Amino acid sequence: MADPHNYQDRMARGGVQSGAMIDQGLRAHMLKVYNLMALGLAITGLAAYGTYTAALNSPAFAQAIYGSPLRWVVMLAPVALVFFLSFRIHKMSVSAAQTTFWIYAALMGLSLSTIFLVYTGQSIVQTFFVTAASFGALSLYGYTTKKDLSAIGSFLIMGLFGLIIASIVNIFLASSALGFAISAIGVLIFAGLTAYDTQKIKEMYYEGHDDATTGRMAIMGALNLYLDFINLFLFLLRFMGNRD
Repeated sequence: MADPHNYQDRMARGGVQSGAMIDQGLRAHMLKVYNLMALGLAITGLAAYGTYTAALNSPAFAQAIYGSPLRWVVMLAPVALVFFLSFRIHKMSVSAAQTTFWIYAALMGLSLSTIFLVYTGQSIVQTFFVTAASFGALSLYGYTTKKDLSAIGSFLIMGLFGLIIASIVNIFLASSALGFAISAIGVLIFAGLTAYDTQKIKEMYYEGHDDATTGRMAIMGALNLYLDFINLFLFLLRFMGNRD
């Protein structure tokens, strides 16, 4: 007759081993998400600085990209591409989705090159490191906390829509007070979304997913965190940036 205690011990050990495998898979998945996000940020930074440098050396290029109707294409192309990637990624191969993400990051760099025309290089670098430190702490909290952030996330997403509407309104009003309020609220919203998105990426991971599904999930997770980082950086830059 089998020893019931021995059976229970084997089941317990099996559960521990299964949990350890899932934990290792989750760590590898999160590391891939962060690596993709970091590479996206590097591409954006290089594209932004390269575009700015090219504009300094070529007045014709500067006029074309900053002073002609082409500037609207540069501004709106990243928006169109991020919607395309979000809605089509489940039908794309992992390599196609990853390539689209790199193209999006480069287009964002072209769009963000204007910050070098407005703020000093030193203040941009300082704000970047403050953003990186804040993002790291917030993402770590989202990864480790046992608190369910879904209710907070839903509230923040609604606040994000309100922020977008207020930003559009302020284009016409040009109110400095409203602009300050938008920047302050923007920092809080994207700080909260960083923690929320990290927890969501963690909870969506499942060891049984095939490689293609896991790969697409990693790209979408990297895109979400990339957007959180970029927006947190831009709103902080309005407070910390020294204008030329």
